[in-house]
Amino acid sequence: MASMAPNTTPAAPPQASGGAQNGTNTSALVIVTLLFFMWGLITSLNDVLIPHLKAIYTLSYFQAMLVQLCFFGAYFIVSLPAGALIRRIGYQKGAVTGLLIAAGGCVLFYPASFGGYGLFLFAFFVLASGITVLQVAANPYVTVLGPPRTASSRLNLTQAFNSLGTTIGPAIGGLLILSTAGAAVGAVADAATVRGPYLALAGALALLAVLFFFARLPQIADSEDVSLAGEGHGSAWAHRHLVLGAIGIFLYVGAEVSIGSFLINFLGESHIAGLAHADAASYVSIYWGGAMVGRFIGFVVMRVASPGKTLAVNSLVAIALVLAATFAKGSVAMWAILAVGLCNSIMFPTIFSMALHGLGKYTGQGSGILCMAIVGGALVPFAQGALADAIGVQASFMLPAACYAFILYFGAKYSSMYAAQ
Repeated sequence: MASMAPNTTPAAPPQASGGAQNGTNTSALVIVTLLFFMWGLITSLNDVLIPHLKAIYTLSYFQAMLVQLCFFGAYFIVSLPAGALIRRIGYQKGAVTGLLIAAGGCVLFYPASFGGYGLFLFAFFVLASGITVLQVAANPYVTVLGPPRTASSRLNLTQAFNSLGTTIGPAIGGLLILSTAGAAVGAVADAATVRGPYLALAGALALLAVLFFFARLPQIADSEDVSLAGEGHGSAWAHRHLVLGAIGIFLYVGAEVSIGSFLINFLGESHIAGLAHADAASYVSIYWGGAMVGRFIGFVVMRVASPGKTLAVNSLVAIALVLAATFAKGSVAMWAILAVGLCNSIMFPTIFSMALHGLGKYTGQGSGILCMAIVGGALVPFAQGALADAIGVQASFMLPAACYAFILYFGAKYSSMYAAQ
């Protein structure tokens, strides 16, 4: 670590305090894991709504990817004020606030079903704004609920339950939204199929906010007192591994979201699987389910294996699979792209914890920077949408392959990051 931050001597990282430490931290980890599950379910529903809205409003791929631009663009816009809010009111109240904003975003899907595509995009932005507040609060919270050496392991465990949500989400969306689409005539009638599922989500998020408000969680003492916009040696920006990690988060989230966004249309191609949208939605669950299985495996593996080396190996395999999906046909292409989900599994939590390693009092600032980098989920699918319109859906998967190449570099470069611990 000395070679990555030669001019900085990090202070002790923020720590959980209050109560019987081990028991309290375990309870806190369980409660925070519920948050990871909920935002996973909500995020994966985008993969169902994109082809649904594309068909309703006769959109190009580029226009359909405005969904992800609005959703993940919120991470970039809201992360700065979210970080300031959490420093002011604390991690627990910040999470409650995020849940209530997300619930409000879900409620907005009801009027959007009458008002057209623009209102849907606004609802996506509000919903994602709430989730951004949750992300800024929850990810660093998990990293301090135990030893630094096992931070990647803990994040993989919580992200595994996030992946449980992303696995269930497309199946629910396929059943409640896509399977009923077309039963009535007209765009408004088809758009109305989102009302029930999103109102139910709003109720669940509001209930979780109430439960989270009254939960007894340990307080986190954080000496963070710098602005997210600060640069130089007196900020997280002085740590090269944090900057490279932010690029890694940008490209990873972009690649993962982009693949998920195009899966239903990709599997509908006649030379791939020729599936109807409702049938293809269940295969999207396999993609996200692979990430869930991989994260449970990663929770165990990275208690003994180098996070960087594990990240590099997964990235290399992901590149090979995406290239196979790009140039092959039929079941080979289909299963190759679905298998990328297994490789994605450990990437986000591993990059996140490696990037925050050794930041000391700048851990909160670093978390905000990394959460801003999630804007990759807005821009990479947008770029792939333009490519898909120009050269076809299958050839456009070369873009995610290029994203994984940088992650391979990051994992290999910092493969010995924890060697001294």
